[in-house]
Order: sequence, then C-alpha cells, then structure tokens
Amino acid sequence: MLVVKDVTKQYGDFTALQDIHLEFSNGLYGLLAPNGAGKTTLIKMLATLMFPTKGEILFNGNNIIDMDDEYRDLLGYLPQQFGYYKNYSPKQYLLYLAALKGIGKKEALPKITDLLEKVALGDVANKKMKKFSGGMIQRVGIAQALLNDPKILIMDEPTAGLDPKERARFRHLLTDLARERLVIISTHIVSDIESIANEIIMIKNQRLLYKDSVEAICGTLAGAVFETTMDYAQLESFRKQHTLLSEKQEYGNMIVRFVHKGTPEADWAPVPPQLEDVFLYEYRDNIGEA
Repeated sequence: MLVVKDVTKQYGDFTALQDIHLEFSNGLYGLLAPNGAGKTTLIKMLATLMFPTKGEILFNGNNIIDMDDEYRDLLGYLPQQFGYYKNYSPKQYLLYLAALKGIGKKEALPKITDLLEKVALGDVANKKMKKFSGGMIQRVGIAQALLNDPKILIMDEPTAGLDPKERARFRHLLTDLARERLVIISTHIVSDIESIANEIIMIKNQRLLYKDSVEAICGTLAGAVFETTMDYAQLESFRKQHTLLSEKQEYGNMIVRFVHKGTPEADWAPVPPQLEDVFLYEYRDNIGEA
C-alpha cells in the first residue's frame, strides 16, 4: 500500500499542497484538477522528484525517500514532458533505457517488442522518432514507463497529444495494467478517467476535496443539476443568476445545463449529474485560468 501521510509542500511562502492524506492499493486512480492546482507537485513527490516540506510518503510502511533505489525499481513514471533522442528509433531508445535500468538486451528485446505492440507502435519500431507526431512520442513515453514492469505506475497528463482513437486505446491499456498494479493518472480531462478509475481524487485550494468513486462524487450534486431551454436574449441574465455547466444552441434556442440548489422552476428538467458537472462546478473560479 502507498500512503501519503499528512503531506504539505511549500515553495518559500507559497503553499502548493496542504495536509494531504491519501491511501492507495492496487487499482486505477484519477487525479483530477485544473492546471496549476497542485497535481504535478503531488505526482513529483510520489515519484521522489520532490520531497514533502512536512509529512511523509510510505510504501508498505517504509518511507519512499529512505527506500531510494528499492522504491524506484518498483516505479514506472511518465512526466508531462520526457526527454528522448530524435535520431533514435523507439526500439533503440527503449534498449538504451533498459541498459540504464540494468536490463540485459536478451531480456529486454522481447519485452520491448511486446510493449511497442501494446501502444500501437510495432510497425514503426525501427523508424527514427524525429518524424513522429506528438501522439506517437507520447506512446513511446508510455512504453518507457512500463519497461521495468512496475508495481506502481504514475503518469502526469499521459494523453496529451493523443487523438480520440489513441485515447480509447490508452484507456483499454490502463484498465489491463491496473488489474495487477497501482496506477495513478494525473489529468484535467474528465473523459480520460471517468469510465475507468476505481476512485477519483480532486484537490481544491491546496487541500484534498474528494477521494471517492465516480458515483459518490457525482452524488454530491444529486438533485441540483437541471436543463432548460430559453431564448438567447435571456441567456446573459440567466448566467448571472446560476452556475452554468454547458450551453448548446438548437433550433434557434439555447439548451442550458446548470446547478441550482434551491427550489427549481417548473420548466427546469432535473438530470443526473456527471463527473464533468462536478468538475466544472467545483472549479468554476479556476477554469478560466487553467
């Protein structure tokens, strides 16, 4: 089990995270918050790239800083941006990384072949990466994070640059991986994790807001999400009075989805809350800055 025990992270006078307590076992966890909310700070501490100002992070009761290489041997990590050699092919690059990790070529080759097939790069395994798209490079990054068959897999914004088809393939891969390991995904894209995460973690104002199932988090807005139709001329006034989640034009009218926690009007239709509704509602003051 991985435990974040009452962790605070400060940069001088600025507090990035405050008194965060989390417990993880095998499964898939989605760390969901707007850009700048502290996701990457937490991810880097879990990857031992930063240390807590206060508190500690434990794996099976041992401080991960004290474990040092023993912990890193269990860890697969994909940062937002990772370094690679443009003139290398994916196979060359992964063989190079395998050597750095102490994995011999004989052992590494079949593993690399399998990984490149999993991330749909088998047909370009020997092509130089300088001509790869951003999505293809990201898939190489996912493969390198899996190279040591990690027990803990941490990915920071892993779907950046992936098209919808690649995102779907990636979600299937994550579901398979999380059956036997702990997987933590940091993202600000709700659709990446809402259908696959065992639990969602949300951070707000430097503190833990939620760590629960999608269903339980959506339940925090039960009975408070509505849709209604109105003329465009009414929209500006309505925006000032309610927290709007979405607006859609249809046949000359506006269909508006919004949060209201008081007594509803007769022409408002209640709708089941979705994870994106909670995200937009809780971070309504931050979305424009993200």
